Amino acid sequence: MDQTLPKTAEGESPQQAWYDDYAPLPGVPDELIGPDGRPRAAWLNFIRQLSTDERSLAAVDRHLQDIGVSYRVYGEARERNWPMSRLPLLIEEEEWTAIAAGITQRAGLIESMLADVYGPGELVHDGVVPAALIAGSSEFVRPLAGVSPPGGRWLRFYAADLGRGPDGRWWVLSDRAQAPSGLGYALENRLVMSRALPTGYRRMNVCRLAPFFSDFRSSLVDAAPGAEPRICLLTPGPYSQTYFEQAYLARYLGFLLVEGDDLVVHDAMTHVRTIAGPKRADAIWRFVDSNYVDPIELNGQSRLGIPGLISALRHGGTVVANMPGCGIAESRAIMSIMPSLASKLIDQELALPNIATWWCGDPRSKRHVLDNFDDMAISGALFGQMSLLQGELSTVPGTLDEAGRADLREAVERRGMDYVGQEVVQLSTTPVWEGDRLVPRPFVLRVFAAATENGWQIMPGGFCRISADTDARAISMGVGVQSADVWVLSSKPVAPESLLSAGEDIHIQRVFSNIPSRAADNLYWYGRYLERAEATLRVVRCLCVRSIDMDVLSGNVPETIEKLTHLLVAWGAIAPERKGSSPLEVARHALADDSAYGSGLAGIRLARNASSVIRERISIDASRLSRQIDAHFPSLDALPSEADVLDAADKALEGLAALSGLTQESMNRDAGWRFLDIGRRIERAILTCRIARTFIEDEATAEDLEVMLDLVDSQITYRSRYMTGVALAPVRDMVMLDPYNPRSISFQLSAIRDHLAILPTLRNDGVPEEPQGIASILATELEMAKANEIDKQAILAFEQRILQLAEAIAVRYFPRRQKVSVAAETSSLS
Repeated sequence: MDQTLPKTAEGESPQQAWYDDYAPLPGVPDELIGPDGRPRAAWLNFIRQLSTDERSLAAVDRHLQDIGVSYRVYGEARERNWPMSRLPLLIEEEEWTAIAAGITQRAGLIESMLADVYGPGELVHDGVVPAALIAGSSEFVRPLAGVSPPGGRWLRFYAADLGRGPDGRWWVLSDRAQAPSGLGYALENRLVMSRALPTGYRRMNVCRLAPFFSDFRSSLVDAAPGAEPRICLLTPGPYSQTYFEQAYLARYLGFLLVEGDDLVVHDAMTHVRTIAGPKRADAIWRFVDSNYVDPIELNGQSRLGIPGLISALRHGGTVVANMPGCGIAESRAIMSIMPSLASKLIDQELALPNIATWWCGDPRSKRHVLDNFDDMAISGALFGQMSLLQGELSTVPGTLDEAGRADLREAVERRGMDYVGQEVVQLSTTPVWEGDRLVPRPFVLRVFAAATENGWQIMPGGFCRISADTDARAISMGVGVQSADVWVLSSKPVAPESLLSAGEDIHIQRVFSNIPSRAADNLYWYGRYLERAEATLRVVRCLCVRSIDMDVLSGNVPETIEKLTHLLVAWGAIAPERKGSSPLEVARHALADDSAYGSGLAGIRLARNASSVIRERISIDASRLSRQIDAHFPSLDALPSEADVLDAADKALEGLAALSGLTQESMNRDAGWRFLDIGRRIERAILTCRIARTFIEDEATAEDLEVMLDLVDSQITYRSRYMTGVALAPVRDMVMLDPYNPRSISFQLSAIRDHLAILPTLRNDGVPEEPQGIASILATELEMAKANEIDKQAILAFEQRILQLAEAIAVRYFPRRQKVSVAAETSSLS
């Protein structure tokens, strides 16, 4: 779709072409067109900047694709591309100042309420907060009653969803105090828009986001113990709907991305399982819901949490943002008492009013809801969907059939405490592109606040969700289908700022970083899957060449094809029942059948899956290239001949070679890179052994030796070293023992030995750990071996010992939920 600027009619200004056909919804406020029917000044300025910039709005899509922003719909295996509007939401500085003041007030009220609810309980005692709203909430964490939060705060990060009502005022639609999402996507939206529309972004004095992130990071650092605290971002894992933003935030802020399996509690302190043993986790920014953070004291079926975390919090061992239990502030029923809270706690009215809410557990409020039943939005008072709401979070009784309406009314009358009634508010609209024109669509604005030593700081921007539906009622905005950047426009020039200020005193470090065991595990398998995919592609290419040139090649080509097919069956590239198929069918399926776990396509996708779990450790360029390799892989139907398969295999190998080179040149030589390289070399050594057992046995023919050299990419090296034809002993030496050939088994074991020698050890007696010992023995034996003494059984023995080495590496470095030996690891705690 061409998203260029609108064409200008004769005699029409460039700015006028944008809004001539733009029609706001009747009776609904609009962000582009003011009450007087004329475009607002900020939008006129924005359109003027676009006109002079002469940039296509399609640049937004291009930058989104380059960065690879994505999200996941619950229940779906694959991620979707991030839907983003090509136009920002514009908010003037004066209006934003009022919003920020209201959010600051509201965040402070919720913090005070949480501190009282889990502390002295005066608000419940005085009747300001109904006891049923606390005791009946699934988000109330009873084990934390009476506990003082480590670091002194319950709420460190807060968000509120806002909508502009018919009167032009901003209203709070909901509070987000559990684990607010959207911050990372707001940052990505800003990155995309500032790149796509640089001139307008600069000239319109858009407030920068970096100071907010810097303040939030500093607040966690200051709250955590120690001079250089280790801060972790706790994620539910790669199948979380917002895993992309969690990984992005961890990378941007320099936090350690961890899952529940990565953490262990000992002596009321939380530690990260790393390759060097457990290391102190001083602060945790959690994105796991409260009920799942500790399977011991909360949900016993949880696999997302940290056993013993609640106990650690009781003892003040770890700062957590936000504390488990903050989710009680998100219930709609709590919104009904926010005006009373403001009056009680600070003797003020709410600066940003709620959407009008009545909790039906109060008799007078219940009567009001029933008297205005058809015009109310009925929702569950606490959490979860009520069965009578037909799967929706809210419903308007007037839109139900007679039976549904009667059932819902009877439920409210019978058990009012389970329901709230809310006023149905017409949300304002903002312009979005649809086809080749602007159209108005309702939106909700999420605003973020962070608690710092200087009070609550409000991010000058936000996460805007735009509905695809023209229904402007707040009730219809449960899920937005587009997002938009939010530009807060300053009246003065805005200085460029980054996360690190130039004057910051930073201690220079050149230390060997210790990474979580889970991250090391995924990097290791990322390397193995890439190598496995490459090996499969080389076999497929060799098979196609032999099949195409069967008539001109010397030797027993059908026997060679049979051996290649056997290899593909042995490592799962094709199903065993396809063993007797034609070379074309074998090659097609070994290349592009993703149902075969060892096919080229499956290997590439397994590598992508492994890398998606460690997004914060893989460069954007490497991620983009990996996506491109996958996206350009042909389907089985697009491979009608051996030549097509050969061409596809060559292109995929070129992509993998580029990815390998990019990884080699862009990754810091720390533990992460070493595990990736160990994975590649383990897999290469195993597969080379399997190929060697097939093609360089004692009875190997010249054709077998040629194929062997092809499969391990050593033809050029061999020809440059040996002027005569291929012979068994030289080929064996080059493939198995040559320390200068980066494809030989000896080279792989030497590299693995060197990597393991540098990695941290849990021993303090100088004795090598088991993986290092096995690798050293294997590397030495290969260095001393003679080519004419290596037969098929010797190769098989080496293969089995390499598999033993792989198992030893997994046991030592990738433990999951193992019992921590405190005596052995005490010296490693930090």
